[in-house]
Amino acid sequence: KATEERIKGYVAVLDRVEVLAPLVQQEKLALAQALVEMIFGQDEVVLTQGNLGSTFYILWEGEVSVTKDGTQVAVLNAQDKPQFFGERALIAQEARSATVTVVSKQAKVLALDQEDFNMILGPLEDYLSENKERGGDLKPRMSVKYDNELLSIPRKELKNIGLLGSGGFGCVTLVLKQSTGETFALKSLSKGFIVKQGMKETVLNEKAILLMTNSPFIIKLYATYNTPQYVEFLLELAQGGELYSTHSRKSLHGSEKHAKYYIAGVVFAFEHCHQRKIIYRDLKPENLLFTAAGRIKLTDMGLAKFVIGRTFTTCGTPDYFAPEIIMSQGHNHAVDWWTLGVLLFELMSGRAPFDAEVTMQIYSKVLKGIDSVSFPASCTRQIEHLIRALMQKNPEQRLPMTPNGVQKLKNHPWYNGFNWEAMFSGEMVPPYVPNIRSPTDLDNFTARQEDVPPVVQYNDDKTGWDEGFATN
Repeated sequence: KATEERIKGYVAVLDRVEVLAPLVQQEKLALAQALVEMIFGQDEVVLTQGNLGSTFYILWEGEVSVTKDGTQVAVLNAQDKPQFFGERALIAQEARSATVTVVSKQAKVLALDQEDFNMILGPLEDYLSENKERGGDLKPRMSVKYDNELLSIPRKELKNIGLLGSGGFGCVTLVLKQSTGETFALKSLSKGFIVKQGMKETVLNEKAILLMTNSPFIIKLYATYNTPQYVEFLLELAQGGELYSTHSRKSLHGSEKHAKYYIAGVVFAFEHCHQRKIIYRDLKPENLLFTAAGRIKLTDMGLAKFVIGRTFTTCGTPDYFAPEIIMSQGHNHAVDWWTLGVLLFELMSGRAPFDAEVTMQIYSKVLKGIDSVSFPASCTRQIEHLIRALMQKNPEQRLPMTPNGVQKLKNHPWYNGFNWEAMFSGEMVPPYVPNIRSPTDLDNFTARQEDVPPVVQYNDDKTGWDEGFATN
């Protein structure tokens, strides 16, 4: 698959392919990550007439001959602009209508499978017919499959109640919709800070990821706003606070009943993300929130990424890094299952398995692996077995990565008697229900106003990066 350093080059190639002109940059970025680079020598056949095909090709270096029933019907040369062929394969698996043979010394081709294209943009047949009907004059659109249903809530209807949390970018506040009394969490990010830190793409990516998710185990996005100084996410409110602070305050470390419930919630959240080719990459107790009813929700999609194949970005929390991230070997969604093992260890022991004062020491311990870790007495034999199964050094050997692996996790002996259906439907009674006095109660959060970062003044850079951000 495409490596990180080549992605920008691939996007530049996609920018020059006419049939893909209507796509916005986010879509092209997603496609670029799915491309496979192939090199063919002179006289090599790229595709053969009559053979079944499911791959679309972009010729970006070299020259090929197109023949039909033995007669040359076209010559494609990528010198002036990329050429494409085999696009019918993205619509249906059918016999190739022509043979394509390399005539230059060599040809570089980017290949994209139908399955990957459909996952990113939906069926190409709809896309091509739209393009034909409107003469190719399409407005940019986001075609990634979005599951989330947004709400129409004007920004002016929201009343600020109090602070829930803060970070370098901005803060999260509890807000009240004055006409109905509904409460939400409003995440406000300083545009000045975003630009200063070069984080435009990260913020736009977070919105795209949130739009792709719709799970009872993931915080929902309801609307986005664009103000002169901030971009804002209107999110589902989880009023019970963070798992991290609650677990410490209530002395819940070592409780199998609690750990089993919270790990199961993360399993459902990961299953939902991975079905959509999303790697979460930032699991930690601070990113798990309690609803008023005590259900667990995954939050903060800032580091999540839509990936087909592998990605090479180093990000996350060092205590939760998988070996392949430290080694810069490229990673896929197997890293999330590694972090699930780390979380289970922490919930049972009160510390991370590779805990150390210095980051490099953490890395060293991670690379030595889980076999070098001493398990506390609170980790029963079954828990230890599950943690080891999740934290295999080889990503493909981690339990959920094996054939039917997520089901194997659910069937693990530690989960004997656990009702997964009741967990998913919300019928299971949570082991902990937070004390909440009213819809605007802030007592389960410890954020202080003095922790809110100063606003970094934003002066419009005229790039238009935030133009399509607002949904209201």
